[in-house]
Amino acid sequence: MPVFTYQPVYAGAVCDPEGAGGQVVSLVLYPSPEREGIPSAASTAVSRLADGRYAFTLPDGVPDGRYWAVASFIPAQGEVLVADRTIQLDLPVGGALIVSPEQVADELGLPLPLTAVLREALRVDISKAQADVSGYLGRPIIPRPHVLHAVSPLWGYDLSDARAWPAPSYDDVTTVLSYTPTPDGHYDVRLLIGLHAAEQEPITRYIVAHAAETIRNKPAGGHGERRVTSVSAEGQSVSYDSAPAAGQAGALPALESLAPYRRAIYRAIARTPTAPWPYGATRRYRRW
Repeated sequence: MPVFTYQPVYAGAVCDPEGAGGQVVSLVLYPSPEREGIPSAASTAVSRLADGRYAFTLPDGVPDGRYWAVASFIPAQGEVLVADRTIQLDLPVGGALIVSPEQVADELGLPLPLTAVLREALRVDISKAQADVSGYLGRPIIPRPHVLHAVSPLWGYDLSDARAWPAPSYDDVTTVLSYTPTPDGHYDVRLLIGLHAAEQEPITRYIVAHAAETIRNKPAGGHGERRVTSVSAEGQSVSYDSAPAAGQAGALPALESLAPYRRAIYRAIARTPTAPWPYGATRRYRRW
């Protein structure tokens, strides 16, 4: 069953309904942005992953494509029901692609729904863009799961904070998915270790833009051609609209803009040996 991760937002801030006495109620998918008529699918099977993050289990058999969703939740105890009509969901979810073919189709101006052949072609170019990003960062861009059994948290940290648990890798991004108490007073903890690129907008923006540019520059591709500005007599030469220069509005993001996501490697700094006391740097002079 596909799972959609949802983060409720209320009054301009991320909220945690269950932590405030509220409840996340349901998710309803519609085939059009009007969000009216007969729903394509609905789910009330929701579980709390961590503070402010919830997982909806979607029914099987929903066709691939774009859906417009409405999530209903009660933000806190005593509050009224809120209908979040801002969700745009592309199925399938949870695969190896950081972005969906529909997002690249939006960049190219292609109409939806996509044919099966075009969807597969877009997936190939998305995979190439992801490989370029992963190679530049020198790290995978899809995190790996890890489970800790019967562990105790460190005092002074929130249970949703990765620093509270004995994670196997402290020099990488670690996200707490869930923590379940055990009968002996310990916890079973589910972690994600590694860069979760699907939640980083600069990375998804780069992949969408460059996958679209790859398709746009394919000879006789027939998808998302550049806008023609002038054609000479008898069509012997064609001029196209020039792309914005780097740094200008609308320009493609540069690969160097993803440099902050490179993995930091911590190494011990070698110290210069010093002479022993009383001739070394630790010697102190005092006035009696």
